[in-house]
Amino acid sequence: MAEGRKKLVQSTKTLYKLSVSAIADRLLTYRKHLVYLPENVLFDLYYQLYQERRLCLLGMELGDLETFSRMLNVTNRRVHLLQSFQALMDHGTMVGKELAISYDICCIRVEENLAAHDKVINVGLRLGEFLSDAGWYTESERVLLACKKLSILDEPTPENLCRTLKCCCKLLHAQAAYYTFRGAAETHQLAMNTIQQLRCGGHTNNNYAALYGEFIAFMIRFAILCFRWGIEALKQLKPSLPPRVIIDVLRQVAKSCVVKREFQKAGLLIRQAVYLAKEIFDTDHPKYSDVLIDYGFYLLNYDCIVNSVSVYKAALDIRKAIFGKANLHVALAHEDLAYALYVREYNSGKFQEASDHAGKAIDIMEKLFAGVHIMLASAKRVKALILEEIALDNAPMPLSEQTLLQKSECLHLSALQLSKTTFGEINVQTAKHYGNLGRLYQSMRKFEEAEAMHLKSISIKEKLLGPEDYEVGLSVGHLASLYNFHMNRYRDAEKLYYRSIAISLKLFGKSYSGLEYDYRGLLHVYTKLDERDKVLEYTDIFNHWKELRDKYAQSEDQPIDLQKRPQPIEEVISAFFSM
Repeated sequence: MAEGRKKLVQSTKTLYKLSVSAIADRLLTYRKHLVYLPENVLFDLYYQLYQERRLCLLGMELGDLETFSRMLNVTNRRVHLLQSFQALMDHGTMVGKELAISYDICCIRVEENLAAHDKVINVGLRLGEFLSDAGWYTESERVLLACKKLSILDEPTPENLCRTLKCCCKLLHAQAAYYTFRGAAETHQLAMNTIQQLRCGGHTNNNYAALYGEFIAFMIRFAILCFRWGIEALKQLKPSLPPRVIIDVLRQVAKSCVVKREFQKAGLLIRQAVYLAKEIFDTDHPKYSDVLIDYGFYLLNYDCIVNSVSVYKAALDIRKAIFGKANLHVALAHEDLAYALYVREYNSGKFQEASDHAGKAIDIMEKLFAGVHIMLASAKRVKALILEEIALDNAPMPLSEQTLLQKSECLHLSALQLSKTTFGEINVQTAKHYGNLGRLYQSMRKFEEAEAMHLKSISIKEKLLGPEDYEVGLSVGHLASLYNFHMNRYRDAEKLYYRSIAISLKLFGKSYSGLEYDYRGLLHVYTKLDERDKVLEYTDIFNHWKELRDKYAQSEDQPIDLQKRPQPIEEVISAFFSM
């Protein structure tokens, strides 16, 4: 009897919830009266429709621009709105496109009514930001382009110019995230011109931290430029800014530091971003997952591979819980995790998990992109790397190996062509694709083609990054391997291994995992040259490296201290500039 009463209490709904359910059941009857409901009550009503999977009716409601703008005001339910929105997109309601078209029409209608501009622009800023957060960048860009067009029609007063900069900030975010670089370049130029107008008018106290943070995202391909904007963004960072802005600036500057190989600075900033995002948004929020993705990027580049995998897995779990299975954010998290798993399992040969995640990323992207897209090329590159290793591990099955290597070549060539089209020939991403092809042709025993690809990769990287960058060292090591194991050019290989080792020691220290391949390579070189003293010397060096590597693995802390709170932002900035 007691058990029965307990079940009854658990199943009892509050009067409020019963009322929401009753209205939801008769929504069409009461629809004309919904406008009088408070926004939080109306949100509960629509969320009830989502939970009951009455998605056609929900799509009809949320496809209305005025209704959706009211729901954007319920900021404490943003995760639920993202879940509902994604469910509608999965259902095929095209609610994102409907809202973007409706906003376009709204902007055209009020072009001559200057008094209405402010309200309409504010709606566009909030809608565009939401669509970006939801991973629907094309729709976001359309809304924010209309928003920007309306904004620049107004008189260039300081208030209106600052509003134009807000449009530029959110538009640049959507364009850079979706690799729409031509449009992003135009938006960046408008932002720079607008800042200049304000400064010429004597308005020098505006805060551009958020905008400079988006400049970093746009210029992340150019290490020196994005790092410079990172410095400027940090100088503008103030405790009074919204927490979201502070978090985004910290993580963007951290990424610029990783690209510049300033790992101490990157670690300081990204950890603070993690702790601040956890404190402000909690651990089930998309902003926390965004920060974790950037933290995983830092850890992977800083040779904390095991921790990077665990962080990427946590980020993927959050995104899947919010966005389901067919969202761009989820696809990108699958790709990042696939690459981290590929790096972690490089020596073990256990690539199935990495292959599964790469495949899921590709499947999602192929459904989302109408045509070929550079993000799809990136996912295919990761898949190609994995297939190449699987093929080599299946050496006793020559037909299978040949088929996998040919499939890998097709993926690499496709990715290279897309990279050249998107970024141009002289670009680090393009150079990486040349290097990947070099390694593949080495596996396919096409040694002359492999050498040409490696040399091209090194040339581009040196031109962009200088002779001592990590990326250069990586490519130099790959060319050394080709000369050593396949072309019998042992002296050439020796010089290249020394160069690769010097770069690794300078950037990462004596326990760096990548030194293993260079040390093993030199042992092979000196064995072939019958230089026994050198074999003994590098055997000792290699054994010492293994000891250091074991100590490093034992000393590696958990990536996230759940008890730790963020430092005051002034202290973080001070620590950064004192490094």
